[in-house]
Amino acid sequence: MLRRLFAGTAPDPAVTQVGTGIEARFRLAHPGFALDVALQLPGRGVSALFGHSGSGKTSCLRCFAGLERPAEGYLRVNGELWQDSAQGIFVPPHKRALGYVFQEANLFSHLSVRRNLEFGLKRIPAHQRQIPLAQAVELLGIGHLLQRLPDKLSGGERQRVGIARALLTSPRLLLLDEPLAALDLKRKQEVLPYLERLHEELEIPVIYVSHSPDEVARLADHLVLLEEGQLTASGPLKETLLRADLPFVQGEDAEAVVEGRVSGHDGAYGLLSIQLPGSASALRLPHVPLPLQHAVRVKIKARDVSLSLQQAEGSSMLNLLPVRVLDWLAAEGQAHVLVRLQLGDEQLLARITRYSLDQLGLYPGLRLWAQIKSVALA
Repeated sequence: MLRRLFAGTAPDPAVTQVGTGIEARFRLAHPGFALDVALQLPGRGVSALFGHSGSGKTSCLRCFAGLERPAEGYLRVNGELWQDSAQGIFVPPHKRALGYVFQEANLFSHLSVRRNLEFGLKRIPAHQRQIPLAQAVELLGIGHLLQRLPDKLSGGERQRVGIARALLTSPRLLLLDEPLAALDLKRKQEVLPYLERLHEELEIPVIYVSHSPDEVARLADHLVLLEEGQLTASGPLKETLLRADLPFVQGEDAEAVVEGRVSGHDGAYGLLSIQLPGSASALRLPHVPLPLQHAVRVKIKARDVSLSLQQAEGSSMLNLLPVRVLDWLAAEGQAHVLVRLQLGDEQLLARITRYSLDQLGLYPGLRLWAQIKSVALA
């Protein structure tokens, strides 16, 4: 397992060792733009930097890599101090144990896939390598591409090779700068399962830059929101998506993410069942079969959830789930509210009209039924 390989990585003795997790503080000024962020990120899993174009995502990532040297900067990665402007410490980019994947894979056009990968290996002395080439190839599913030149690869294949090459440098931090932005929808769907596999099997932390809510909901454990170079929110993905003080929560795209495990598949109708933690209920949605007990993450938009005081009978909605009202807040304008609901150990959002709120007589603690169309689930 990659987890065991990376967990045993020996730190560079020249790098100061203190604590775990990622602690970063960057103050960077350019004409017309200033970045000013302080971050506490988990020491493993995927942390997503999310925001509109110009919010500072890539500038922040370049600071992590050492490609930008802010006037005031501090960076500690799982005990290794890479930067502290107060002490005059700055580990240059080529000495930071990180992998960096850009929007374009930037492969050497005259080298085969195998030789591109071997270039990544050459950056690390043999006795310090934590992952063999064969394992990186298997992880990214590129074994059949090894003899090809980059111009014979699709965009998705090039990105998978680029990620494999970054892993072969045995990084202690992996940086992904909108790796799917240059791909069409088909190629994105090709690469995403491999990114999910990295998420499941890597012990090292990954910082993932994106402006795609779908990518973030699918991959991230921790969400960082940036706007005009400032930090607006940072926290676990599921909690941050439910924060009432954030503008996107009140918008049309408000959503929740729930996690469960596969409990069955109805082959006759192509429906996957997902058991939710702390609940006797299971979600059903159209999907190909997955292994039993396989961990699954489901995104549920607030606009696709309706509420009923009684369990509906004879309904086309397959997901009728017992929930409890936690609270609600006014959404955009005066016509709608967002109701926060407890479903076992998970939480949902429902976007309903203020009229429905009054007609149902909702109050905190009320038990009722959430109705969700299967075809709306992702």
